[in-house]
Amino acid sequence: MNAEGILTTVVGSYPIPSWLAALPSALNLRDALLVVLKTQELAGIDVVADGELSRFDVGHPETNGMIDYFVCPLDGVRTTLTRPELEEFRRQPHMGFRARPAGVVHGKLGEGTLDLPASFDAVKGLTDRSLKFTVTSPYMLARTLLDLHYRDQRALTMDLAEVLRRQVEGVDAAVLQVDEANLPGSPADGPWAAEAINHVLSGARGRKAVHLCFGNYGGQTIQKGFFRELLPFFNALACDHLVLEFARRGYGELPVFRDLKPGIALGVGVIDIKDNEIEAVDEIARRIEQAVRVLGPERVRWVHPDCGFWMLPRSVADRKMRALVQGRDLYAGRPQ
Repeated sequence: MNAEGILTTVVGSYPIPSWLAALPSALNLRDALLVVLKTQELAGIDVVADGELSRFDVGHPETNGMIDYFVCPLDGVRTTLTRPELEEFRRQPHMGFRARPAGVVHGKLGEGTLDLPASFDAVKGLTDRSLKFTVTSPYMLARTLLDLHYRDQRALTMDLAEVLRRQVEGVDAAVLQVDEANLPGSPADGPWAAEAINHVLSGARGRKAVHLCFGNYGGQTIQKGFFRELLPFFNALACDHLVLEFARRGYGELPVFRDLKPGIALGVGVIDIKDNEIEAVDEIARRIEQAVRVLGPERVRWVHPDCGFWMLPRSVADRKMRALVQGRDLYAGRPQ
């Protein structure tokens, strides 16, 4: 078995250290970033991430800022809502898991005070490993907003994509990953959602990745559906690789990706982030072997957790990362 080229990575988030939440400061945030990066290095992860701690908000320590961090600083968005506006948002389909919008769009969107390059610059000097930077998909961001200006979901999404494209042009990451966890519930939107994501990725300097999952909101799956329904979306993407969940869902859908267009590599989730049990190393190796057997080594180039670690205990996340690397190494026949 040849695992040459199969790299390990994380999807992005990491549990917030309790001492950072208790004593937030710029110095403690830097210390937390160092801990997160060093933990991944010691586990042997090939492409590391900042744990998305750059999004940390002491006012909302239970979240990882996947939405609010990106939209609240923008020109054209306000975060104070009236009761009728809340009611209007709650009448929107597909948002039943969210009680209120991230904001109200009241004018044309602009970058405002959002500064993703500064967030990346604060991290890039803290590790010598290849570094991933993650950005929430403009499609997902648009779905969480109450739009009183554009009144057109596609127009709103494309303006969000333009804001994000300008931002990521200043991010010199080895991998720029766009995260999308809402589209699986609306696969018919796939072609134009891909157009918006491609616009963001056009500003990336390094490898371009798209992570898609069926939700990890409070440890629960939110969207229902199948990868087959999303194949037109995947084939419309202008990315280098996908980062997809399989460990929780099972591997029965792997054959779908035989029809994935050439040039897009597959990242296979082999770690279940909705379960505290640590996967056995030999089980991880078998999962990788199954994916390669079905799709071939030229397609399977990455292995990773299904989604981010942010809701797991740190001790569990750390052990799962070590198991991920050891499972990849066992598959590859490398010394343990």
